[in-house]
Amino acid sequence: MEWLTSIRKAIDYMEKHLEENITAQDVADEVFMSSFFFQKGFALMTGHGVGEYIRNRRLYKAAIDLQKTDDKVIDIAFKYCYETPESFTKAFTRFHGSSPSQVRGGAAVKSFLPLKIEISIYGGNSMDYKIVSKAAFKVIGFAREFDGETSYIEIPKFWDEIREKYAARVWNGAAPASDIEKAVVENNIGEYGVCIDDAGCGKFRYMVAGIYAGGKVPEGMSLYELPDFDWAVFDCYGPCPKALQDVNTKIWKEWLPGNPDFEFPGRCNIEWYGDSDPAASDYHAAIWIPVKRK
Repeated sequence: MEWLTSIRKAIDYMEKHLEENITAQDVADEVFMSSFFFQKGFALMTGHGVGEYIRNRRLYKAAIDLQKTDDKVIDIAFKYCYETPESFTKAFTRFHGSSPSQVRGGAAVKSFLPLKIEISIYGGNSMDYKIVSKAAFKVIGFAREFDGETSYIEIPKFWDEIREKYAARVWNGAAPASDIEKAVVENNIGEYGVCIDDAGCGKFRYMVAGIYAGGKVPEGMSLYELPDFDWAVFDCYGPCPKALQDVNTKIWKEWLPGNPDFEFPGRCNIEWYGDSDPAASDYHAAIWIPVKRK
């Protein structure tokens, strides 16, 4: 199914089920997509996370109910899947800037209408990329689960944590003083960031990783095997993470929608990081996306 068609179908599904306790996983399942790739693409194309979109639409519709009906606040809260009137009132007030009772009394509400997805064409599929065939390989590294809606904030913190706890000394050239530091050096951990969609419930695993060279896997680290894939490799030049994020956005907003040549068979994607200064104007990184010819 074409990507834009999937997004539109997902929005239609969410609109029809706002009064049911649906999750991002339910929406992804409806359009037969990996939850990770769906959430990532939805957020980049619309500017809203899936959960955020559902929540904002419910709060807007709740405000309309308050204005146009005599339904009790508790009934409206339950109607839009809030477990208690208190949690509903807190979320409602934060979103609209006014409490339910104030809105019922005539206070203004914040509009949040259903999204309508359109795509502007910027030179067709002219983004520079190359297709690389790669046999199955293993990576080793530090893994943690992340929520799709907060990952852009939390993953950089994860990198900082790994750097501070395990890698800063050896990345600066010091000799390894522990099994973990030895593994960081021998496997060049930090060369890759790997996103793996196998956690479910709107979450995914992310690894600060390197290609596994064999040997001991220290406690606190794990292995993951990537299957045989063709990869679309997009080079990024410029200070990180902005250059990487800009290319990532272009992939999902310009290259992927309606792509006539490729579909995406995998449940993972890779960030590759070069060895030079990430803040440099010519820093080289790359994004690897698994592809399959249509």
